[in-house]
Amino acid sequence: MAQQEDVFKKLISHCKEYGFVFPSSEIYDGLGAVYDYGQNGVELKNNIKKYWWDSMTLLNENIAGIDSAIFMHPTIWKASGHVDAFNDPLIDNKDSKKRYRADVLIEEYLAKIDEKINREVEKAAKRFGEAFDEPQFRTTNPRVLENRTKRDEVHARFVRALNDSNLEELRQIIIDCEIVCPISGTRNWTDVRQFNLMFATEMGSTADGAMKIYLRPETAQGIFVNFLNVQKTGRMKIPFGIAQIGKAFRNEIVARQFVFRMREFEQMEMQFFVRPGEELEWFATWKEARMKWHRALGMGDHKYRFHDHDKLAHYANAATDIEFEMPFGFKEVEGIHSRTDFDLSQHEKYSGKKMQYFDPERNASYVPYVIETSIGVDRMFLSLLAGAWCEETLEDGETRVVLKLPPALAPVKLAVLPLVRKDGLPEKAQEIMNILRYDFRCQYDEKDSIGKRYRRQDAIGTPYCITVDHDSLNDNCVTIRFRDTMQQERVPVDKLHGIVAGKVSMRNILEKLK
Repeated sequence: MAQQEDVFKKLISHCKEYGFVFPSSEIYDGLGAVYDYGQNGVELKNNIKKYWWDSMTLLNENIAGIDSAIFMHPTIWKASGHVDAFNDPLIDNKDSKKRYRADVLIEEYLAKIDEKINREVEKAAKRFGEAFDEPQFRTTNPRVLENRTKRDEVHARFVRALNDSNLEELRQIIIDCEIVCPISGTRNWTDVRQFNLMFATEMGSTADGAMKIYLRPETAQGIFVNFLNVQKTGRMKIPFGIAQIGKAFRNEIVARQFVFRMREFEQMEMQFFVRPGEELEWFATWKEARMKWHRALGMGDHKYRFHDHDKLAHYANAATDIEFEMPFGFKEVEGIHSRTDFDLSQHEKYSGKKMQYFDPERNASYVPYVIETSIGVDRMFLSLLAGAWCEETLEDGETRVVLKLPPALAPVKLAVLPLVRKDGLPEKAQEIMNILRYDFRCQYDEKDSIGKRYRRQDAIGTPYCITVDHDSLNDNCVTIRFRDTMQQERVPVDKLHGIVAGKVSMRNILEKLK
């Protein structure tokens, strides 16, 4: 685990050094849990969004996109339940004066027991070698069984407390499990209290005439209130979906782990409207489709898993997360929820407007049920960087850091490098840049040795480097170097466009989804 934490620290400093992510307002000592995306970060982020958007709107004729406003009528948040129920259970340590999410403290405690069990299994696997029977060991070893029993008991209490919103019991679990504050090391805890996560502001010119409004904590409600607009103007037949990418804001008290949990973040959400009674079939369909979307990126199937929710939201009848193995453990990157007809029914009730769909096949009107798929763009960004991060020792003993990003998502697709800064090579390199720059994000680099320039491109994940040498002036050929294998190939300049286009096209990933 410590080794993984070390990788995570390296990844964070790499992001700053290579223009992926900067702390926001850094010259003023920063702003907690707010980050700015640098020149390479914004390109990677845009490519992630394009992959998601195209997979939704190009590959599905029955999914349309919208872009709704961040400011919305305050009654929307009353109807959605956010004003009354959008809370986190928080607990303070009296000695360190630090505040924590009670549920996260307990989840981390449970994860430590899981780690203990896995360490026992790993030790036994080393001891017994090929003869090791892991399922039998897990069901018979006394230490494993003792830890398993302890974990299951705490987990059962935790789930009950969450479902009953029993704040006293959450505190009692923290006391009984002897969970300490990571900073003070003491168990001097306050009571658990609920804290609303929405940012409030005022709209209007005078203090007495101003209306209290909220920065949206999710993009979903902008889709629900436009359900009829899209359905009617797009002549959409159920089942159909509405997709949206946009900023959302949450006043996270325990914002941490770099861009994993932030106060200003971006979501990619798709709400899929279905007939009542068919929602669980569609839930299963979207669950598989979304996992396929993640695995198509080639980060390794074993790095993803489903995690069904212990506590369902008040509006859901099924919910699961797709988790990715980050350097700090398996964490949620996407949620898939069967939201029933809660949202549209609530908006019908609060607005007084009918939110119903007339189904010609059934010859009846009804409030559709909804399947939601929701990804945090920033979490997706972090999972990609973590999955692509690679430190390699080369044959000459040197090491290189390389980001093995999918070529279609890489911030820079190719770098054009003249071997030396003279003899007409820079001019030839610029000529090649001018051919390719209309279709691919290219970088021109002539500073330092060719080896150092390759390392710089490896560090930002550039899949192809084109080297222009003296022979290029005579034979109109260049050397193309492949990032992952470091192998090199001599190719004619007029073939370059076709070679690169074939490798970096988004189509390569999208075709895996059908």
